[in-house]
Amino acid sequence: QVQPVESGGGSVQAGGSLRLSCAASGGVFSGSTMAWYRQVPGKERELVASIRSGGNTNYADSVKGRFIISRDNAKNTVDLQMNSLKPEDTAVYYCNLRYRGTHWGQGTQVTVSS
Repeated sequence: QVQPVESGGGSVQAGGSLRLSCAASGGVFSGSTMAWYRQVPGKERELVASIRSGGNTNYADSVKGRFIISRDNAKNTVDLQMNSLKPEDTAVYYCNLRYRGTHWGQGTQVTVSS
């Protein structure tokens, strides 16, 4: 079974940085799109950033210029470097993989204090 697993979440102060990592097991995903989403209580899950197999990226306007998504196809991993964090970035962050369907990780909590 395809299973993405997130790591790197935690608590930081506003203006700080954090790096999230997602490792996917259960297949070879070099040709698949990988992405990061986030969700807060009472709101819909939203796309933060995505990266195609060839390296093309897409970012939500709210994180553009602050976050960077990258991947390592040999390791089946996708990272999200988050800089200049704001309290509104506080959410549970989920890794998403499209491979013979859509697969989600369990999520990792990111808390940004003011």
